[in-house]
Amino acid sequence: MAEIGRRAVLAALGALPLAAPPSWQLRWSPVPGKDGLGAFEGVEDDRANSHPGVKHIYPQGDAFRFDMHKRDRDTAPDRQRNEVRGIRTNGVALSMDNGQTWKFTYSMFIPSTLKATSSFTHIMQTKMPGLGSAPITVMSLRRQATRPTIEFKVTEGDTLVGNTDLAPLQDRWIDTEVEIRIGDAGAGYVNWLIRSGGSTVLDARKSGVDTWLDDRVRPKWGIYRSLSDSAQIQDCHLLLRDMKAYQLL
Repeated sequence: MAEIGRRAVLAALGALPLAAPPSWQLRWSPVPGKDGLGAFEGVEDDRANSHPGVKHIYPQGDAFRFDMHKRDRDTAPDRQRNEVRGIRTNGVALSMDNGQTWKFTYSMFIPSTLKATSSFTHIMQTKMPGLGSAPITVMSLRRQATRPTIEFKVTEGDTLVGNTDLAPLQDRWIDTEVEIRIGDAGAGYVNWLIRSGGSTVLDARKSGVDTWLDDRVRPKWGIYRSLSDSAQIQDCHLLLRDMKAYQLL
């Protein structure tokens, strides 16, 4: 403690430089046309081979495109999944660990054909790697009675971070920002923003939440949905561009 106190006094007198405050450092910024699907740690494109010969996830111009057809099935036939997982730069997967703070920013185009459902329709998740592990957080298109919404939840305690009407955000490019402090037993937080046409539509924060399971955390993007709300299921797609990940260092 005496050494810490001495260094603090010396720093205050200008004899030692003060430590720089934490700042956001860009860790990941893929270019679809250059990096392709190598920007991700893994690709889950029609895992059950239900639609052979068809590519569902691919770069399209400056965006990553995720296609979903009514006929597509995951290995569990009551649902569909075409997703990418993890982030990779220069061939190396980046690890998100307990105690770290990360921020993801990107633009997304959600067409009106990609509908909110009364069951799950996730378009972003954070998860622990491994088969059968439950999501930690989810961004979802959720139908509340007859109201289509987009929402973000922490799955521990089914904790809603925020939601807003989906319809005004469809068929146009919108921006989103997801900031996550990874923490166990209520030490985490999530801040979620949506902007459309230069205006902030939603700015929601939930602190004191559990955003850690074990091993590490890995983001996922794409379309992962239940087929139980069959009236809302049709051919659709999702576009993501300007994807970036920052770490607070």
